[in-house]
Amino acid sequence: MATTERKPLLLDFEKPLAELATRIDQIRQLAEENGVDVSGQIRQLEARAMQLREEIFSSLSPFQRLQVARHPRRPSTLDYIQAISDEWMELHGDRNGSDDPALVGGVGRVGGQPVVMLGQQKGRDTKDNIARNFGMAAPGGYRKALRLMEHANKFGMPILTFIDTPGALPTVTAEHQGQGEAIAYNLREMFCLDVPIICTVIGEASSGGALGIGIGDRLLMFEHAVYTVISPEGCAAILWKDAAKAPQAAVALKIISADLKNLGIIDQILPEPIGGAHSDPLKAATILKQALLDNLDELNRFTSQERRQLRYDKFRKIGVFTEVAH
Repeated sequence: MATTERKPLLLDFEKPLAELATRIDQIRQLAEENGVDVSGQIRQLEARAMQLREEIFSSLSPFQRLQVARHPRRPSTLDYIQAISDEWMELHGDRNGSDDPALVGGVGRVGGQPVVMLGQQKGRDTKDNIARNFGMAAPGGYRKALRLMEHANKFGMPILTFIDTPGALPTVTAEHQGQGEAIAYNLREMFCLDVPIICTVIGEASSGGALGIGIGDRLLMFEHAVYTVISPEGCAAILWKDAAKAPQAAVALKIISADLKNLGIIDQILPEPIGGAHSDPLKAATILKQALLDNLDELNRFTSQERRQLRYDKFRKIGVFTEVAH
């Protein structure tokens, strides 16, 4: 069966790269048609393209990083789980009549170690996104997550969560079903679990929907991921009544990994392949797997009581400030 290569989905700031790639293809085609050796020129242009890619992705603005985090082909929770797992079995249902497709999870092995893995799952296309509510979990999704985490706690398995959501499902039905209560209950219970918990922001992490599976001993974050209390568009609409000021809001919100590391909110930044995780998903998964194994090795050295206390202290320190009298 013939296969067709998917065209890359380009972001606005990647257009110079696309223009250079087109130029390289045109020169290569003309050389083949005329029997001319232009291999030296091609190598120079390819080196320039690599340099340009590095320059662009090393100087992205917060709003541009948000665009990378939302890229339709960015690796999802299931992509990472399948890439890093030796074994994997998805589990379904919250044992209360619901099985939310926006939040997936199950049991598996990573580096030979039994673990429970869960996270929000976005779709790959419009139909899939609608089926998964664009990665916005309903109350049943958070209750399913808690069921899986309690299963992990019962059998002494570490918990790995992957955060990638624009927020919890904001519908009237979700509110009637106890959206706020489900998230709040998860926050409380995750502080009490005995097993190691590692949370990783793999894409867009926004609002309470991200926090619902975000309480852990370690919080890792990919280089071009974002973590925010509200989307920059929503913030701009509230503050300035103008969603077009989202880039300005993105700067003020401190949503990028470097800012969050400086603020003491995240523990580790995971570097991404040049061009973002979607440009080389397997390399991104390799980086993630090694970071998870390293952190698990460290966390396993503590007793459950020590981990719970350190987890509590970690979150109590967030937002600490010193008031200076004038």
